Amino acid sequence: MFITQMNLQTYVKQIITILIMVMFISCDKDFNEIGTDIVGGDNDHYLLDKTTEFSVMAYNQKLGPVAMNNLPINPLGIYTNPAFGTTTANFVTQLEVASTSLNRTFNNVDPTLYQTLPIVDSVILNIPYFSKLKTTTTNSSGEIVKTYQLDSIYGTANSKFRLSIHESNYFLRNLDPETQFTEQQAFYNDNQNIENNINSARLNNAPLVNTEFIKNADGRENEQFYFNKNERITKTKNDENEDVLARSVPSMRLHLDTNFFLNKIINAPSGQLANNDVFKNYFRGLFFKVESLGNTNSMAMLNFAGGTVTVYYREDSKVTDAQGVVTYNKVDKTFLMNLSGNTVSLQSNSNENADYLTATNSPAEASRLYLKGGQGSMAIIDLFGPDTNGNGVADELEDLRTRGWLINEANLTFYIDKDKVSNPLTVEPNRIFLFDLNNRRTLIDYAFDQTTFPGYAKQNKFVHGGYILDDEGKNLSQAKDQTTGIVTKKGTKYKIRITDHVKNLVRKDSTNVRLGLVVTETIGNVGFTKLKTPIGTIKTVPTMSALNPLGTILYGSHSSIADDKRLKLEIYYTKPN
Repeated sequence: MFITQMNLQTYVKQIITILIMVMFISCDKDFNEIGTDIVGGDNDHYLLDKTTEFSVMAYNQKLGPVAMNNLPINPLGIYTNPAFGTTTANFVTQLEVASTSLNRTFNNVDPTLYQTLPIVDSVILNIPYFSKLKTTTTNSSGEIVKTYQLDSIYGTANSKFRLSIHESNYFLRNLDPETQFTEQQAFYNDNQNIENNINSARLNNAPLVNTEFIKNADGRENEQFYFNKNERITKTKNDENEDVLARSVPSMRLHLDTNFFLNKIINAPSGQLANNDVFKNYFRGLFFKVESLGNTNSMAMLNFAGGTVTVYYREDSKVTDAQGVVTYNKVDKTFLMNLSGNTVSLQSNSNENADYLTATNSPAEASRLYLKGGQGSMAIIDLFGPDTNGNGVADELEDLRTRGWLINEANLTFYIDKDKVSNPLTVEPNRIFLFDLNNRRTLIDYAFDQTTFPGYAKQNKFVHGGYILDDEGKNLSQAKDQTTGIVTKKGTKYKIRITDHVKNLVRKDSTNVRLGLVVTETIGNVGFTKLKTPIGTIKTVPTMSALNPLGTILYGSHSSIADDKRLKLEIYYTKPN
């Protein structure tokens, strides 16, 4: 793939030498940043003038509760970053009956159809983890063994917490009556009514034993839950009553209470399984509750929508032969429910760092920028200083418009305060996201950047940037020891290219909007979610920041920061002839 360094367009006749920088992009995570850090790093802007004379002012903003319903992925667990505090993430989801099970009737409704009532053998909740297959080998017995590495797991391997699954009695309605049912109902991360409306009985009540089908002697399904990276191998019986092994990717696989689902599903009142609108009011969902066991880092990002609850049951099948003799045979059946419908991520913060709270509650220009996902914090950035003559245009921008420069490139570079995020167990956000705060939309540089990175979508739009970089300005793949959780590669900075945004301000008299800066889970989703309490004109934040539990601390724009670390607007330009 080849990337052109500069967009000359209407000024091509004014340029004596056209610089074309060519680069082949490897499909490895540790690739060079395209556009600014070509091969040699940050200083390869041949024949271009550079200025950092124009003002940048940055501020912190603490966010309150955020709407966290129907997120594409959701955190579950407990994660501590000493620079910010501890985040605990619970979760609630509705269930929907799969089309193959919808409106199911059981033979217990007609005594002439059964000799004995249906029996629930087991109920299995299964949610696949994000994982990568690392190796495939054959052991001494000739069995294939697959080794996986879990992705989007924060913390030490096998770090444990108490996990409890409860029936929720809180109805997650679709539409908001306060908007005359024209908008989606918002559910905020601090909604205590949800947790206060659950049945106390724990559904993942597998005993602490190892049997042929249940392996829970260490409490991995409930009392000592951890995100197990092992391949799932389960044993079933075929039609000849022979053992059959089923293999699947690593997942959360929990045995749920059989008596509960016998009563809730098999013995459901008439009509409650007729359609999912009725069913979701009858069985209002599952609540995933996490409790600390003293281990501070055990959290995963999960695609709950890919999860299922399967009821394995047996019921009589009545057979009448030609002579009128009636026999009853037990038939194995399944009833399938999907973890779909409305969901809410219930994240809460505790033991928040005093420096973090002080900085994010101050309106002053910031020496440090605290970016934290969830019910966290963001940065607000103003370019080109004040408008002292009252004409609606910043004085510095007016001056720049008179110079006639060709803007070849413009960047904001944010240096990480490594002293404040030095904890070896702290995972840094892979990416930060800059957006138009006034109009709640992406910058034009985001729209123009069509670059993609096959096989790793989180690095798409890598010209626009925002990805974590190392000392040499190259994109960093954070390395974490899979056993200890220690992060052995740490970032140095983030760089975001805003060339077209600045060009429009200079050449097209575009409005000099305020910019917002947040952490993001992925740059591909640019939706926004509501704040419970608006902060002035700020009513929403990017959705991908709301669901991300991570945080970082960057050097701000205050004059007290050393020149080589302070936030600056870098402009590379060509003077007119």
